[in-house]
Amino acid sequence: MHFPRIQRNRNQVPIVPLIDILFILLVFFIVSTTFKRPRDVMRIELPTVREIPSEQLAEERSVIAVDALGNITLDSLTVPEGLLGTYLEAFQRQNPGRQLELEADKSISIERLLNVFEALTKAGIEVRDVPARIEVPE
Repeated sequence: MHFPRIQRNRNQVPIVPLIDILFILLVFFIVSTTFKRPRDVMRIELPTVREIPSEQLAEERSVIAVDALGNITLDSLTVPEGLLGTYLEAFQRQNPGRQLELEADKSISIERLLNVFEALTKAGIEVRDVPARIEVPE
């Protein structure tokens, strides 16, 4: 017995017209593209704190200075090693209400800085009331 087979036509996608369409799209995008141009840049220099005029005078503070070698001075008075707490207590008695400021070198160790904070606490001075100014060596 012979069964007839049905011939199927495969649907084929025509490649040549697709290539033409892609070529036309490529030409369109090349022609219509706008290229980036370098934009002009305006340089702005913002003023720093030293350059802003102020009508309000800041209160004078006494300075606890710690240099790179770990030497401590309290208002230009050299403090011997380990006696900062005693000097601070005497300073508080002589100058009641006088605020302090810590001026430290960037290269001092954290241990030395913590010793200064401990001496401030022992003298009854709140550490958060003493602003720290860390100087960067130039």
